[in-house]
Amino acid sequence: MAQPFRLKIGDHLNSPEKKRYYNEQLFTEIAPRYDFITRALSVWRDGAWKRDLVASLPLQEEPFCLDLACGTGDITLLLAARYPQGRIVGLDITEPMLARARARCTDFNVWFINQDMGHLGFVPGSADIVSGGYALRNAPDLEKAVDEIHQVLKPGGLAAFLDFSKSDGSLSQCLEYWLLKIWAGFWGIMLHGNHEVYGYIAESLRRFPDRGALRRMFQDKGFIIVTSRLYFFGITELLVIKKNTPEVR
Repeated sequence: MAQPFRLKIGDHLNSPEKKRYYNEQLFTEIAPRYDFITRALSVWRDGAWKRDLVASLPLQEEPFCLDLACGTGDITLLLAARYPQGRIVGLDITEPMLARARARCTDFNVWFINQDMGHLGFVPGSADIVSGGYALRNAPDLEKAVDEIHQVLKPGGLAAFLDFSKSDGSLSQCLEYWLLKIWAGFWGIMLHGNHEVYGYIAESLRRFPDRGALRRMFQDKGFIIVTSRLYFFGITELLVIKKNTPEVR
């Protein structure tokens, strides 16, 4: 019988190095149950939200797409279906997640690689599209990840992110925190014998910028907000942004 996940959240989210280590251990533990838990936590709406994300992207013939924190490949494979002539790369820091993504994939235009979103390593200005499902909140260093996204995108390139969303008001933040803490904690106990496994969602969101601050960060980094769509009364959000095109003088 597998041992329950014992690594406590503690201060593991308070520095990029510790958060990266914690995420590697956490997502290695939950990889066999990841597809189920993303459905269960969203009351089986997660798949529809990811389809909305891909549908929000423009049709292009041969785009180069990067899917950050791709997990078991849901969004990566949806991108491959939307862009059959494109090049689609899914990145994740957790090999057990990537193993499941590769096992699901039958597309010849898809690659999965073990990579940190804070060190993408691709040619600057090479990507047409960047996507992420529950990605930015898990970034060990959010500002560095956003800088990397800006660098790798072509001018005018799009990025689309689906994630839990932190509201702007302190009361609603408090309610959201405890709702996620209780709901995710229940599933942690049921599946792993430890409420902290999915309680991580609430803790990571507490350290994440609220909606207004996140938009300001993107704008300060050279992005334009294209569109936003809220789900579950704002608990989750689909946010689409575009890399600003420099003015020609």
